[in-house]
Amino acid sequence: MKQLKKGKTLHLQDTIGIIAPASPVDSKKVGKAVEAVEALGYKVKVGESCYRSYGGYLSDTPDNRASELEAMFADPEVDAILCLRGGYGTPHLLDKIDYSIIAAHPKLFIGYSDITALHIAFMQKAGLATVHGPMAAVEIANDFHPISKEYFTRLLTESEPLGELVNPEEEMIECLVPGEATGAVVGGNLSLICTTLGTPYEIDTKGKILFLEDIDEEPYAIDRMLTQLALAGKLSDAAGIVLGTWTDCTVKEGKESFTVKEIIKQIVIPYNKPTILNIQIGHDPCNIPLPLGVRATLVADKGILRIDESITES
Repeated sequence: MKQLKKGKTLHLQDTIGIIAPASPVDSKKVGKAVEAVEALGYKVKVGESCYRSYGGYLSDTPDNRASELEAMFADPEVDAILCLRGGYGTPHLLDKIDYSIIAAHPKLFIGYSDITALHIAFMQKAGLATVHGPMAAVEIANDFHPISKEYFTRLLTESEPLGELVNPEEEMIECLVPGEATGAVVGGNLSLICTTLGTPYEIDTKGKILFLEDIDEEPYAIDRMLTQLALAGKLSDAAGIVLGTWTDCTVKEGKESFTVKEIIKQIVIPYNKPTILNIQIGHDPCNIPLPLGVRATLVADKGILRIDESITES
């Protein structure tokens, strides 16, 4: 497996840059997010995108967002980069980013949901390992779940691998297909992964452990996107499949539909890849951070996903 570039292990009072590469938030939420990150023991440098709104659903123009992202990576004062929120808009940036800047200044880069497009592009175009994880104005500023917070703190500050990712006691991980797989972890939000298909940034799942989650999609839409992944060879290429949370992915009242779980059984299980369901990674309160691009082991029979390689370098 190709060794990817990594950000450094953080120490207290290191500086975390916060940017909004997708959708905007209310300015009051920015202040709350900054205070929450500072309360974890870090200095904060806030990008101008965090205070802007463009067209209602974007934080800023695509050019400005791409330039700010590059500047945060190049800034010697910034030790890691944390996204403010997801929403919509990161695919706008993919053909505007100078990936040589990212590659020359590897840093921890953290976010999820719409940020998935950047995770995929950074891995494939800059050789950077990243983190599918909590965001400043979402989990961190709003009753940060203790399990998510514990893993997040360890991920930032320890040079050792995270090891097994363990759900809250009340949430059981289900084995859908038994077996064991090893490989680098890739993936994220299903909608954004499908957005990359047929582009120069198309996700590479060959020999890898593929992680998927989504929110606010009706079952028929999950069916369509999983079918697209299957037809593109992404399920057959994967070594194993990890399915996170599917928040509010239910049918509208009064309509008849398969459930998401039934759709997964119809589309994913026939590939006979080691597969687990309901690891608490995604849009639910306990959003366990997931390192992307590093080695992991999936033991589906036991519901175990173990991160075997650190996401940082000392």
